[in-house]
Amino acid sequence: MSSEGPAFPVSVSDLHFPSAAVSVSQLLSSLRRSALSVTNRLRSVEADARFVHEVADHYELPLIANERCGSWYIDPAQKAASAYFKSTDGHTGQWNFSLRRLNLQILSLARDHGGCIIVDSTRRGKLMPDALSKTIPIWCAVLNRTLFPTEPALHPVQFPPNFLTASEEAQIEKRIDGFVKALQELKLDLKQLTQDLGQPIQIAWANQSYFYPTALQKGEKYNLFVLCSASRRVHGAEASEGAPVFWENKDLLLATEESELPDVIKELMHSHGKADTGRQAALLRPSSNLYITQAFGASGEYGDYDLVISCNDKPPESGSSANRLDLGCGPHKIGSRDLRSALGKVIDFVEKHFNTDASQSLLVACETGKDLSVGTLLAIICRFYDDNGKFVDKQPQNHIDKQFIRQRLAWIITSKPDANPSRATLQSVNAFLLQRPD
Repeated sequence: MSSEGPAFPVSVSDLHFPSAAVSVSQLLSSLRRSALSVTNRLRSVEADARFVHEVADHYELPLIANERCGSWYIDPAQKAASAYFKSTDGHTGQWNFSLRRLNLQILSLARDHGGCIIVDSTRRGKLMPDALSKTIPIWCAVLNRTLFPTEPALHPVQFPPNFLTASEEAQIEKRIDGFVKALQELKLDLKQLTQDLGQPIQIAWANQSYFYPTALQKGEKYNLFVLCSASRRVHGAEASEGAPVFWENKDLLLATEESELPDVIKELMHSHGKADTGRQAALLRPSSNLYITQAFGASGEYGDYDLVISCNDKPPESGSSANRLDLGCGPHKIGSRDLRSALGKVIDFVEKHFNTDASQSLLVACETGKDLSVGTLLAIICRFYDDNGKFVDKQPQNHIDKQFIRQRLAWIITSKPDANPSRATLQSVNAFLLQRPD
């Protein structure tokens, strides 16, 4: 892309819509400090989104947002799914295939449509983010080698043209077999995953400078993954929380006078926060009775589940229900530390109820639905569930090691792709599960 461009920026990230850690007042202060108008920024989002949808029309493939930036550029009515590829897994010298971000949820979608378009954006001065130039190409090479070992033509890592040095490409290539081995050690159903994807992956790239390869279309011998860089962004607002507000109110926002926009944005974000109370629980497969969700609130009811474990809610002074366990863990890292001492109660609770009736449904909730609830369920399935997802009285203590824990964590990651347990939470679970009795 040339250095000359429109007067408005080409990145949504300047908008700084609030995430969980950013208040509306901070948002408005950030907007006022900028020399660039909010209106121009919103129009930049709209223009970049038009480009993304032109790419979708060209390839006739569904759009997948690489969270958290990608959702800004896709009309929710045309957003087929979300993916979670981290640019840090493509940083120079840190190339990785994440066992905590498997993204297997997009395989069957790609098979059904002959491929997909994964949308992301990058910081100012780069043509594409590391997620599109390295993280996803690594992921594709690992899947091609693992699931289609007899089709070597697509086994090498596919890199964008003239983008990386030959040395970096060679160093990445040397790591792929190790990543394949790590994926195989998770003991996932590779036959099923092969059926889910159907055929190997061929990569193409699209950005506002070029399409490459220019003539490539979805075909009969591969699934075409188009890695689309929508725009440039700057460091600061790698969050998707504001994207639904933008798309739901795009016409209103673009028609509002500049001086009135801060108040309008504040009100829209406030209304969105109050309305965003719907939560859906995810079934943890291969079990048939374990579920995970985001907390509804301290006094929330969790529907028709036989048992509930709420990680953050404090036990009521009058005493908890016999079928509900409130752990009272604090937020963030404090909660991760609290979880370690609370897991004993979790194990006792599950053992008591499931030894009576192992078919009872159990819902685990935490404030995000992605961290403490993941750690709690991980402890449960490591202690009580066999390889087929069936309840057993208890796993032998010497049967649980770090590799076993990684295999069970893969159950959760594949069942709930946005699960994102912190390192501190996983350390607490490991410490609890690996401790030896005196």
